[in-house]
Amino acid sequence: MPAANDALSATLSALADPTRRAILARLSRGAATVNELAEPFPISLPSISRHLKVLEGAGLISRGREAQWRPCRLETAPLKQIDGWLGTYRALWEGSFDRMDAYLNEITGKTGKGKKQ
Repeated sequence: MPAANDALSATLSALADPTRRAILARLSRGAATVNELAEPFPISLPSISRHLKVLEGAGLISRGREAQWRPCRLETAPLKQIDGWLGTYRALWEGSFDRMDAYLNEITGKTGKGKKQ
């Protein structure tokens, strides 16, 4: 399964940067051009282009062609892969919270929805 791990590593690496996460948040509302994506950032267009290359390399965005424009679009498959990977740990977290809830109820003498026994 090394190929899947490599894709997961690329996705996590791309998501490590706050500018790239902000770009993805913007693309979650719909396709946008490079200029539209660059607008809220105090960085140069070449810097935005480098961020877009990283996102594209991780499969998180795709670029289309419409006349002279190359709109960027969010690709969700890598995000679904991360969710699946995190899902393997979700059961552990939820189990820990369930055990902590039971323990807190035990030491405070409460059951159900906060009622005393």
